[in-house]
Amino acid sequence: MLIYITGGARSGKSRYAQDLAARLAKRVVFVATAFASDDDIKQRIQRHRRDRPKHWSTIENKVNLAEVYQEIDRRTELVLIDCLTMYVAGRLVKGEKEAKIQARVESLCKKAAASKITTILVSNEVGSGIVPMTDWGRRFQDYLGRANQTAARSAEHAIVMVSGIPMVLKGEIA
Repeated sequence: MLIYITGGARSGKSRYAQDLAARLAKRVVFVATAFASDDDIKQRIQRHRRDRPKHWSTIENKVNLAEVYQEIDRRTELVLIDCLTMYVAGRLVKGEKEAKIQARVESLCKKAAASKITTILVSNEVGSGIVPMTDWGRRFQDYLGRANQTAARSAEHAIVMVSGIPMVLKGEIA
């Protein structure tokens, strides 16, 4: 089962995803996609590490997120991927074209949807903001917007966070 959680910056996505994961499972693997590219990101990574339960396993910086399902312990009950936004940004920075990134996202979503393990996938909603002024910014917004569409379409449940409040778009979450 795939649960997709989206929302704007500081909307409460990660906190909600972690709380949901803790409610749904004891054996959680957290997949962190952020690369420590500057001091601000390093501080955010440290905060996220402190906020996670200590007993969760962590996998960091996977190039191919679909491979996670081959690496996890068979007793794993839930995979929490935070977040698709940083993953797409990282692939774009590495020079990958949209078709390659989209293929990676589609592969991840197929594996997650087919798995007996619950997967929570977090991503930023980029379609409600301004159109970036730079070519790189527009490509990022386009690539992530289409990746988000793939994730939402593949998910059994989709939730958008607004000011810390989860709003169900698809499926039902108790």
